[in-house]
Amino acid sequence: MTEDVTTPVQTQVDAIYRSESRRVFATLVRLLGDFDRAEEALHEAFALAVEQWPRDGIPANPRAWLVSAGRFRAIDAMRRRARFDASLTALAERLEASARTAANELDDDAIQDDRLRLIFTCCHPALSPEAQVALTLREVCGLTTEEIARTFLTAPSTVAQRIVRAKTKIKNAGIPYEAPSRSDLPERLDTVLHVIYLVFNEGYSASSGEWLTRPDLSGEAIRLGRLLIELLPEPEPEAEGLLALMLLQESRRTARVSSTGEIVLLEDQDRSLWNREQIAEGVALVSQALASRRFGPFTLQAAIAATHAEAATPEQTDWGQIAGLYGVLAQVVSSPVVELNRAVAIAMRDGPAAGLALVDSLLQQGELSEYYLAHAARADLCRRLGKSAEARASYERALRLTRQEPERRFLERRLRDLPT
Repeated sequence: MTEDVTTPVQTQVDAIYRSESRRVFATLVRLLGDFDRAEEALHEAFALAVEQWPRDGIPANPRAWLVSAGRFRAIDAMRRRARFDASLTALAERLEASARTAANELDDDAIQDDRLRLIFTCCHPALSPEAQVALTLREVCGLTTEEIARTFLTAPSTVAQRIVRAKTKIKNAGIPYEAPSRSDLPERLDTVLHVIYLVFNEGYSASSGEWLTRPDLSGEAIRLGRLLIELLPEPEPEAEGLLALMLLQESRRTARVSSTGEIVLLEDQDRSLWNREQIAEGVALVSQALASRRFGPFTLQAAIAATHAEAATPEQTDWGQIAGLYGVLAQVVSSPVVELNRAVAIAMRDGPAAGLALVDSLLQQGELSEYYLAHAARADLCRRLGKSAEARASYERALRLTRQEPERRFLERRLRDLPT
């Protein structure tokens, strides 16, 4: 085989792997009934493609070819291993019979459904939240264990254990590989949306480490949000609201950090750096979700983000509307963090004294005592009121609680700038 024939085909195989591998994997999970067996079959199929396509040409439907090749490679592997495990013989025979008789199981609609099944299986409520996130990033997004571990500053062995335990639980508990029924969809969808937003939040505002943001991770979450909307059988306003929220927050990424990696507060950001295409798409999505009258917390948060995004200057921000939206959100989600954000909005609308009274009340309740942003918000309100000693004490408390280096540097600057 000459190099000039092999190289272009290899390039196309690589491109097909990037675009189709997770679709192929999702279908192989359905056909083979096992995550690890599907992963092995996926790699076997692409290895066969590298061997055969330079000679035979790329098939008209590469995705279906890969699924078929992977399935029959898996059946062959089961037959070879059957001498050590008799149960594999019966399984191989069932899979082969299914492969020869089933119709339309490799068409585009079936494969789209498989991707939806995969998302809901990885986000099954029987799994722990940490396992849901790890399994979704590994199986739906295709990230390696090392990439997931690096993203969350966790040991690869810990991530690997989470994924193995999650797969074992799916298998032993007989968790079905399927999208939920229409009656179960609202409850199950909430879990999926929550997992996607956890992934986005870790990319948009990393929980710890040297960097404030991780664009690759928030990008994966936005991709998942788009995929979910594309795959759901009918429009779901909260899925649209989540995508709107992520796009509106992501639109400010470039302006949130200075060229030296320092935090830039919303009021100080260069708004010409905001991504107007993402803002326009986000505003359209949130308007659509609100119009449905079936929205929830993600849509309300997106509406708040849209209010910020539509203000040409900080002074033009409609803090009254934002405070009102936080009030509605607090009725939907009972959360001290939501109440903290509402208190900050009221401070911007009515003055720092009004906000400080609310923040102090929240801190006295105890739930936010270890939340550094609550102490940072109190410090800022005290600073605005000229209460330097109280501001210093709150900044120091926030500094002890934060784990992210850009935030530490920001708080240290605030401390240095306080009057002595």
